[in-house]
Amino acid sequence: MVIVKRLTLIFAVIALAMISACTSYQPAPQVLEKATIQPYRLDSGDRLRITVFDQPGLTNSYTVDQAGYIAFPLIGQVAARGETLTQLEKAIAIKLRKGYLRDPDVSIEVDRYRSIFVMGEVGQPGQYSYVPGMTVLNAVAVAGGFTSRANERQVVVTRKVNGSIVTGSVPVTDPVLAGDTLYVRERLF
Repeated sequence: MVIVKRLTLIFAVIALAMISACTSYQPAPQVLEKATIQPYRLDSGDRLRITVFDQPGLTNSYTVDQAGYIAFPLIGQVAARGETLTQLEKAIAIKLRKGYLRDPDVSIEVDRYRSIFVMGEVGQPGQYSYVPGMTVLNAVAVAGGFTSRANERQVVVTRKVNGSIVTGSVPVTDPVLAGDTLYVRERLF
């Protein structure tokens, strides 16, 4: 009789743990998903190829520093964090127009995106290069694939959106953005 009561208690505790694990799951906030269809926003670690036509001395690669700026010849520090490529092109052209060039034609492309981080139940957790079009599954593959204990259906993504940090569980088919941190959790069974 005592054994039956103990087994019942053990099953009740396991069932309660499973139910609480299910209720702690929260789908990704909509802002996390909407960020994947917005224009790319620059941040620290992005390396940009900036071309000022007919100005070979100004055309070069520039990295967005930890403070979110690029150091550009003649005009000095230019805020890049949170800006789109088009916005930064306009900002540089406006500053160059103020006493340096009559009608600057500025073009910017991302030379190297900031890194992503893949953590948790993967073969080789760490920092990896971002490639446009990458999905969660691609990022996990780059990090050595899932371990035998990994939850292969949902991955927790932490992303900076409009200056705020947002976290949520997403399916492995969701896109990854530069700067994302992916965490693969351990599965329950």
